[in-house]
Amino acid sequence: MDRSQKQELVTEMRDKLLGAKVVVVVQQKGLTVDEVTGLRRSMRASGAEFKVLKNTLAQRAIEGTDLAGIESFLIGPTALAFSQDPVGASKVAVNFADKNDKLTIIGGYLDGRVLTLHDVKALAKLPSLDELRAKLLGLLMAPATRIATYTREPAAMIARVIGAHARGQS
Repeated sequence: MDRSQKQELVTEMRDKLLGAKVVVVVQQKGLTVDEVTGLRRSMRASGAEFKVLKNTLAQRAIEGTDLAGIESFLIGPTALAFSQDPVGASKVAVNFADKNDKLTIIGGYLDGRVLTLHDVKALAKLPSLDELRAKLLGLLMAPATRIATYTREPAAMIARVIGAHARGQS
């Protein structure tokens, strides 16, 4: 990779990282191509991205930004997982790390704050944005469903009484 390609990659990564809500720094040692491919697929499915990048290029990408706080995490064979959903990247990374000891969570970044390993794990336990939307919709729909059930109930009771009475006379 020549100098211009490296500069282009650094610029692209800077844009992606600055646009992300969360960045998770992981250390990966000995992952097979199939394992990395599976991890990338899982990341994509949750709306996240996983990028293995040389530490010097990653440091250049975050230099002079709020992300500079994660520079201390960029030691050894590291990779970055990032997403717009504050929970997406962390959830996939933590789940993968729990199943595979070749991937270790180092730390991360969320809304101007550097995250420790404990913070990333706590973030991964939260429901995703889609799950929260579904729960909110369920809470909003519950009263309407109950009202519909209660308004139908008197008619259903009358029908059952009439049905029981008809069966009793036959």
